[in-house]
Amino acid sequence: MLRRSAKVIALFLIVGSFSSNLWASDNIDPWEKANRKIYAFNKAADTYVLKPIAKGYRAITPQIVDNGITRFFDNLKEPLVSLNNGLQGKGKQAASDMGRFIVNTVTSVGFADVAQKIGLVKHEEDFGQTFGVWGAKSGIYVMLPFFGPSSIRDALGKPLDAVVHPSNLLDSNQAKVGLYAVEVIDGRADLIPVEKIIEGDEYVLLRDVYLQRREFLVHDGQVKDTFMEDFGDDDNSAPAAP
Repeated sequence: MLRRSAKVIALFLIVGSFSSNLWASDNIDPWEKANRKIYAFNKAADTYVLKPIAKGYRAITPQIVDNGITRFFDNLKEPLVSLNNGLQGKGKQAASDMGRFIVNTVTSVGFADVAQKIGLVKHEEDFGQTFGVWGAKSGIYVMLPFFGPSSIRDALGKPLDAVVHPSNLLDSNQAKVGLYAVEVIDGRADLIPVEKIIEGDEYVLLRDVYLQRREFLVHDGQVKDTFMEDFGDDDNSAPAAP
């Protein structure tokens, strides 16, 4: 426990020592050249290894079983969600999240979302979002090998996310690796239908979607929409009709 606490403290010291240029920049992707190379590596690994496995998994796994496995892994994240809601000062949601974990674990080992049926709504929180709520900017966009899209802030939160995961209670490293492998394959299989709608520059699309979604999550959906304002400005500047 003390060792984990020391790691957490060390991480916060590292965060505090980063140059402000990593956090505040007009260019959200100044490392684009390197990021694209990492993206190409991730894409190749996905094309030749992960995606074929995910397709095979999808082919032999009935939808009802696939849904149950997805819910199982979602349930394992509930302690992380609860902790971060607490750190963000949202005590009611934190209690609800822990209630979800207890109810779903006891009733179905997490394979069914019984908690949703009794009014315990699912949330999505992690340390990257908590840092954002505490005032840390997203920072420069970064493509991580194997892990994919991220930002300086979110990347620094990932080790803390891993510390809270219930899989740490397992004594066997093989069991941990096996559990993680199934989670990755299940998650990749769920993305296969979505790929059909992706057009144009995949790198840019994934980057923009990731950053917008993270902004949405950090502010609990209360993100200012400037689309109508921009539309209004253009409309007001247009010449009047004769």
